[in-house]
Amino acid sequence: MTGQQPILIFDSGVGGLTVLREARVLMPDRRFIYIADDAAFPYGNWEEPALNAHLLALFGQLLERYQPAVSVIACNTASTLVIDALREAFPAHLFVGTVPAIKPAAERTRSGLVSVLATPGTVKRQYTRDLIGKWAQKCHVRLVGSTALAGLAEIYMRDGFVDEEAVRAEIAPCFIEQDGRFTDIVVLACTHYPFLVNRMRKTAPWPVDWIDPAEAIARRAQSLLGDGQPREVVELSGNGTDFAVFTSGKANFATRRLMQGFGLTAS
Repeated sequence: MTGQQPILIFDSGVGGLTVLREARVLMPDRRFIYIADDAAFPYGNWEEPALNAHLLALFGQLLERYQPAVSVIACNTASTLVIDALREAFPAHLFVGTVPAIKPAAERTRSGLVSVLATPGTVKRQYTRDLIGKWAQKCHVRLVGSTALAGLAEIYMRDGFVDEEAVRAEIAPCFIEQDGRFTDIVVLACTHYPFLVNRMRKTAPWPVDWIDPAEAIARRAQSLLGDGQPREVVELSGNGTDFAVFTSGKANFATRRLMQGFGLTAS
């Protein structure tokens, strides 16, 4: 089809749909391509050098094929590992990364107790610790690496149900009491997690502010593109609609139905 250069939204699975949802609100006239690297899911199981090489090679192919106006890396694990390398390898292209929302959490907390709920890959990155050192020196920040939540979110989005006790167990370490003060903010440092936030609220031991970075990511992409400036016309497949590409090439019926709910044709 013909039109503006699209916005490419990339994730290891369906988590980036939270960002797509916000981006559509802010930029309703834009075209979107959603890339789910499900063949490599979950990224937390990869060794860093191998994942870095995989993502650089994959983006070389994606940028050549789809010529996006901007690429949104809607994945904390990928962003904290490879965003700098992507910008160095493709200096002419615009990238928006996704990093834990530690700065707004530090600004918003009243108790000074903040938890960052992330994948193990994001938790162990020096990038994450540098953010804490820069923005949250006056807070007690607990890093909680969940091995199961991203997978639970994938199941929930495809099948419509999730084991609430499993969710409760994964979020439990986020909640701490210290000298009469309680955790009051949990940063959702994985784009999959907002899909489960209602279940998290239900199973949490007390109310907290759950910070979802999706809107901020979408606003950053919008700011880089300017106020609706016209872009180069390119030819793309997709039968006139926004579309999703799964690197496994094995999008099942439930996945295709999910993509349709977000206005995407799965291919």
